[in-house]
Amino acid sequence: MTNLTAMDEDEAEPPEFTTVPHDCEIVMRRSFHLDNEKPFVLISETLHITETSFCGLMIMAFNTQLLAFEHHKRLLIIPNIMASFVGQDCFNWCFFFSWIKMEYENRYRVAQSSKLDCLLFDLDDTLYPYSAGIAAAVGQNIKDYMVEKLGIDKSKITELGNLLYKNYGTTMAGLRAIGYDFDYDEYHSFVHGRLPYENLKPDPVLRSLLLGLPLRKIIFTNADKVHAVKALNRLGLEDCFDGIICFETLNPTHKNTVSDDEDDIEFVGSTAATNNNNNNNNNSGTQIFDIIGHFAQPNPDLASLPKTPIVCKPSELAIERALQIANINPQRTLFFEDSVRNIQAGKRVGLHTVLVGSSQRVKGADFALESIHNIREAIPSLGG
Repeated sequence: MTNLTAMDEDEAEPPEFTTVPHDCEIVMRRSFHLDNEKPFVLISETLHITETSFCGLMIMAFNTQLLAFEHHKRLLIIPNIMASFVGQDCFNWCFFFSWIKMEYENRYRVAQSSKLDCLLFDLDDTLYPYSAGIAAAVGQNIKDYMVEKLGIDKSKITELGNLLYKNYGTTMAGLRAIGYDFDYDEYHSFVHGRLPYENLKPDPVLRSLLLGLPLRKIIFTNADKVHAVKALNRLGLEDCFDGIICFETLNPTHKNTVSDDEDDIEFVGSTAATNNNNNNNNNSGTQIFDIIGHFAQPNPDLASLPKTPIVCKPSELAIERALQIANINPQRTLFFEDSVRNIQAGKRVGLHTVLVGSSQRVKGADFALESIHNIREAIPSLGG
């Protein structure tokens, strides 16, 4: 246990308890993984609490992760999880408060500097948890498709799938790149047509949160529109979004016109999506590129990999095209995603980013939310 330095009896009067600004409390709870049901108090010694200053503040939380000590009516708090900040016999408060200040200011930076007007959401494993089992089922269905429809040796499926996903963003994009020709609709029907959609339950909490946000809200998914609509319907969120950017949006195949209905939530066949791909743009006799053999060589040349005709995340081109189609200003948009590489790509094109499904912020993520239900933590100006 860390030793606490005794305080002189003739020191100044005890600090006064201060009301906790709600946004400050959120920062503290998330920074220290505090239980939302536990009491939370801030103690201020000398400085006035402002939106962007934490210097001079002490923190007290009735939580087992914090160690409190009372001496002569004064309180010192030593966060156990901040052990890296603790010296031999004392706590480096200056460094600690600087860290807290940085965390807090980051939560206000987006809302105050950019005046958000759009929220861009990934769908799968973002609006519902990975534990729903949809992703695992999709993965298995893709493997089955590769064996049953494309005739790929079952013993190569795992290695091949991993290489395609890593280098092309999706297995589908990778299969097209190395020379496999197939009907896009058939692929999606096979992969998404037998998913355990019954695992997706109505989410009235998320529905209420989304409907309560006075911002434009858009879905941006690599999946096809049939899957997107079915998943949103199962979640009870079908009327919570102003648009859906899906596979067909970025890869128009059969549709070449835009709906005349202004309330149509689907951006299909927009003239902004100038990709000229179709379902039969590969010659049937095209030789399949041996990507497994390519990476088995010492120092494989990434630049020599064949290009994919499919546009999808995490390609920056895909994100830029989606923003153009939906008329989205990245500087005024929050992008919610469960994929780290999609988050990083979004950051590179100028989006403000929120990693969903983890409390640990990674490079490229402005915020990290354990659950999409915590969405308001990333939008403090709207009552986070």
